[in-house]
Amino acid sequence: METTIRVLKEIKPNNPILIEGLPGIGSVGRVSAQYLIDKLKAKKFAELYSPHFLPFTIIHENVAEVLKNEFYYWKNPNGNDLIILVGDCQAGESGGEGHYEVSEKILDFCEKLGVKKIITLGGFGTGEVEETKDIEVLGAANDEKLIEEYEKYGIDFKSSMNRIGMIVGASGLLIGLGRLRGIDGICLMGETTGFPIITDPRSAEKILKVLIKMLDLKVDLGELDKKSKEMEKFLERLETIQEKAMKKIVSKDEKSKEKLSYIG
Repeated sequence: METTIRVLKEIKPNNPILIEGLPGIGSVGRVSAQYLIDKLKAKKFAELYSPHFLPFTIIHENVAEVLKNEFYYWKNPNGNDLIILVGDCQAGESGGEGHYEVSEKILDFCEKLGVKKIITLGGFGTGEVEETKDIEVLGAANDEKLIEEYEKYGIDFKSSMNRIGMIVGASGLLIGLGRLRGIDGICLMGETTGFPIITDPRSAEKILKVLIKMLDLKVDLGELDKKSKEMEKFLERLETIQEKAMKKIVSKDEKSKEKLSYIG
């Protein structure tokens, strides 16, 4: 098997923007993107499957499914249409080949749909728990012109280089590789404590406030905390399963080709 995108419904978007919110630190990007999908009532139109995702199925609502990423489409009556990418996971961490393959496949697909701009969403782990602290949104762009265009929305581009230095995973690769294709790219990162599975609705809310201003959207954020808690239960379960799978994979390597037992 190779990384594959299965199209469920053909779409003809108008000058679409890709919004990426895959799992990461504090689940900030995942929560933000999923909330946007729910409030805009975006429709799923494609799924991405890859051998670079962990090798197990997850039982959800009595159905066994392999891990996947999902593409949603929202028709904007007043501007750019949106393609929103969410998913169960990113590529495995053993080397960068899988990350590059999946990111290139996403870019190939979105380029054919006419995407000229990408906005990736994620968290920046501070390692501190300060509930009273005002959360900052840090930003990175693949072109100087984008910094000049978007810094008016309260995005801190200037301190990103010193505080972050690099962006690991899809959020960074999509805008970095997108630059090679002439696609504008911006990454928005909300400050969070840095715990991968503990969802951070405060950080997600801060990112969403910036994003909806950038895109001139009308989205009610009143249910974000409730939705975050619902998603946290699913993500905690998924993380537990992933940890078990990783332990079995490591055990297999240590015992020299010992057969990996099935999970689920």
